Amino acid sequence: MPAAVALTVEHTDRVAAYRAAMTGAGRKTGRSTMSAARTFCAKLERAGGWDQISRARQLDAINKARSFASWMMVTGRLTIDPDILGRVYLRLGTSARLFCPDAHSWFLDACSRTGVPAADIALQWNALAMITAVTGTAPDQIHDHHFENGSRTVLDAYVSRGKPESGRNMASIFHRLRLTLFHAGRLDSHRRPSRRQPVSITGWAVVAPGFADNARRYVAQVELSLRPATTKHIETDLREFGTWLANAHHEVASCADLERRHIEDYKRWVSTKHGRYTGKPLSRISIKNRLINLHCFFGRTTEWGYPRAPHRPLIFAGDLPIIDKPLPRFLDDAAATKLMRAARAHSDPLSRLIVELLARTGIRKSELLALTVDAVVQIGSAFWLRIPIGKLHNDRYIPLHPELKDLIDDWVTNHRPTGLRSDRLLLERNRPISSLRVSTALDRISDQAGIGHVTAHQLRHTLATQAINRGMSLDAIAALLGHKTLAMTMVYARIADKTVAEEYFAVTEKVEALYGQPPQLPDDDEGTEMRKLRSEMHRRMLGNSYCARPVEMDCHFESICENCTFFVTTIEFRPTLQRQREDAAQKGQVGRAKIFDDLLDRLDNDAS
Repeated sequence: MPAAVALTVEHTDRVAAYRAAMTGAGRKTGRSTMSAARTFCAKLERAGGWDQISRARQLDAINKARSFASWMMVTGRLTIDPDILGRVYLRLGTSARLFCPDAHSWFLDACSRTGVPAADIALQWNALAMITAVTGTAPDQIHDHHFENGSRTVLDAYVSRGKPESGRNMASIFHRLRLTLFHAGRLDSHRRPSRRQPVSITGWAVVAPGFADNARRYVAQVELSLRPATTKHIETDLREFGTWLANAHHEVASCADLERRHIEDYKRWVSTKHGRYTGKPLSRISIKNRLINLHCFFGRTTEWGYPRAPHRPLIFAGDLPIIDKPLPRFLDDAAATKLMRAARAHSDPLSRLIVELLARTGIRKSELLALTVDAVVQIGSAFWLRIPIGKLHNDRYIPLHPELKDLIDDWVTNHRPTGLRSDRLLLERNRPISSLRVSTALDRISDQAGIGHVTAHQLRHTLATQAINRGMSLDAIAALLGHKTLAMTMVYARIADKTVAEEYFAVTEKVEALYGQPPQLPDDDEGTEMRKLRSEMHRRMLGNSYCARPVEMDCHFESICENCTFFVTTIEFRPTLQRQREDAAQKGQVGRAKIFDDLLDRLDNDAS
C-alpha cells in the first residue's frame, strides 16, 4: 500500500475488527494478511466505494485479499454481484463458519432437527453464505425476500455464464436449503414462488372482454363456496371456452351473442380435442364436466342478473354424453396376497407403509396424503385412524389392524424426522410426499409381486370387495369407506364375486341332481322346507278344524270304520290290514291292535 494513502477511521476500524475476528477464530494474522486487508480498504477509499470499481478491478482486489474479502461478505460488510461468485473461487462456507460461529451453531441445530445428511450440511451452508454475500444479510437473519432475491440472482448468474449443469446443481441445493430454513422457522413457505403470472390471469387476455368479465366475476363467487380444486376446473373450462370463441367465433363479444349453433360447434370441437398430457381424445366424463360447468355458468349468471347474460337456455340434458358405469376393478384374493407379501418384503419403509395403509384401510389417495402425525387415536382399548375431512367434506375413524399400528409407530419413531414444521404423517426429504410418490411405490411393489399395474383406488375397491365377500354389511362398508349414501356402496353388491359364485354353484348342483336322481330320494335329501311341509301333513283335517293329536297317542275313533256294521273287507286287503295291525302294535295301541287281529282271523277262517 502506498504510504501516501491513509485509511479513514471507518476502514481502520474495519481492519481492526478483522484482526479480532481472525484471532477469535484461532487464525494467524501475519504481516501479509493484514497488509492485504489494508490495501483492499485503500482501493475502496480511492475509488469512492465498491460500486465505483470496475469488474476487473473488483476481481483483482478479491483475489489479492481473499480472506479479508470473504470476511466482509459473510458478515454483511460487503455486498457483491453474484457473477463474481462464479469467477473467483471463495470458500465462503468456511469463512462463515469461522466468523459467524453463532449462526453456524444455529444452522447445525436446525439441520440436526430436520435430519439433513452430514454431506449436505456443508453444501447448504455454503449456499446460505452466498445469499449473505449478495444480500448483505447475516445467515441467521435471512427471510423470504432475502432468500428469493439472493438465490434467484445467484442462479441467474450461473445460467448467464452458459453452465446449465452448475445451475441445476445450485438450484437443487437451494431447494434443500429452502426446506431447512422453512422448518427452522425462517421462511414462510417451502415452495419456490413462480416467476411468472399464472395462466388463470394471463390466459384471459385473448378472450373477449364481455365474456371474460362475467366469467371471472362468476369464478370469484364460486370460489367462496367450493374447494380450490373445483374452482380451478371451472376457471379452466370457462377460459377454454372463451379462447375457443375468440378463435372460432370472434364476432361473439359476450354471452348475449351466443346462439345454439355456437354450443353445437363447441361440442364437435371438444369431442375431437386431445388431452394435454395423455395425447388421447378427452374422455366422456371430461366432456360432460365441461358442459355442466358451462351450463351452470350460463344459468346462474342469467339468474343473478349479470350484464349481457344469455337470453335463453343454451345447454340441455340431452347434450351431456351418457357415461358408462363399469364395475370397480379390484384384485382377487391371490393377487392381493402377492401384493401384501411383496410389500412386507420391501426394503423401503415408506413404500411399505403406503401400500399397507391403502390396502388395509381403503382410504383414498388424497386422504392418505393428508394424514397427520397425530392421526392414530386410542378409543377404549382399540386404536383407530382418523381420516381428515376430504372429498365428501366429512371425516371418519377407521379401526387399525395391530400390524398396521406397529408400522405407523415404527415410521414415526425411527424414520420420520422430528422437529419439522409440518404435521403431515408421510414425509420424504423433509417435505410432504406427492401423488406421484404414491403411484411410484405402488408400481414398484406390484411389479415385484408380478401382478401388473395397480392403482390406489383399486386397493380401495379390493378391500370393499373382500369385506362384502366375507359377510360385512353394506352399512359397515359405507362407514369404512366414508360414503354418504348406500347408493355409493351398492356398487360392490353388483360385483360378480365369490359370494354370488358360491350360491350359484350350490343351486346348480341341486338342479342338476333332478336329472340324474333315482325315483325315490334318500331320507337325508329331504331338506328343511320339505320336512316342514311333511310335519304340516301330519295334522288331520276334521269337518271344521284340524286334529292336532300326536301320532303316539291312542284314539277311540281312529279305527271307527272297522267297528261299523257296514264295514266289509276281503282277502285282497289283508296286507293293508296287517300293516295297520303292526302300526298299532308299534304304537302300543292294544285296543286297536285287537280290532285288526279279529279282522285278520276272520279273513283266514273264510279262506280256509
